[in-house]
Amino acid sequence: MSSFILRRGLIVGLLLATAGLAPVRAEEPAKASATGAETTVTVFAAASLTNAFEDIAKAYAAKGEKAPVKFSFAASSALAKQLEAGAPANIFASADLKWMDYTDGKGLTLPATRATVLGNALVLVAPADKAKPVTITKGMDIDALLGANGRIATGLVDSVPVGVYAKTAFTNLGLWDKVAPRIVGSESVRAALALVERGEVPYGVVYATDAAVAKNVKVVAIFPADSHPPVEYPFALVKGQDTPAAKSFFAFLQGPEAKEIYKKYGFTVK
Repeated sequence: MSSFILRRGLIVGLLLATAGLAPVRAEEPAKASATGAETTVTVFAAASLTNAFEDIAKAYAAKGEKAPVKFSFAASSALAKQLEAGAPANIFASADLKWMDYTDGKGLTLPATRATVLGNALVLVAPADKAKPVTITKGMDIDALLGANGRIATGLVDSVPVGVYAKTAFTNLGLWDKVAPRIVGSESVRAALALVERGEVPYGVVYATDAAVAKNVKVVAIFPADSHPPVEYPFALVKGQDTPAAKSFFAFLQGPEAKEIYKKYGFTVK
């Protein structure tokens, strides 16, 4: 019997690993409420929410809330696909409307709980020691900006929200044809930011809030607001996973204490 349990535990662990989540160890079962239901709250959240959400979870725990909260931070596109594949989560926080629309359409999230909570700005960043102000205009000379071999890091332009915003902005500015060969697509906004931090690329398109927490990076330009759709963050509870503990933390994510934390990191609070 013990060998069967061990094999079963290993299989479950592998399945959770593919979803980007750490398995609960056999000797540390998930905490249970008086009714026997698991109280751990699992949140799938856009990578750009990392710092704010971690601070909010600490504030939540400091209020004496007993339900532990764990996060899986990644691109909204990857998280939506993980939900579709059956990965366990209670809350989904997306960095754009598209991927929340996707989970709604697949019956994965609860539309009645959906709330657009935050906004952000799209910015151009450069390594701090080489940063010079840039004016982003229609038809600007990209070759002069980047030089012969310079590239621009951002998210994957067909799936990762920051990359999708970037492609739309460059397209509306009449720059996409020249920019496209220079793009380095990354799996998340934080991965793109890291390329700029390490000086591997001279520029990156990220969110203002990510630039604010980065080391050795400075904002050199803000994209015109009319060059791309508003950067918005919809949150929703996951269908069938809207436990009392999940509802409690979901409400806290939209409450006054959380809003002050969002503001600290530079988000626009809706």
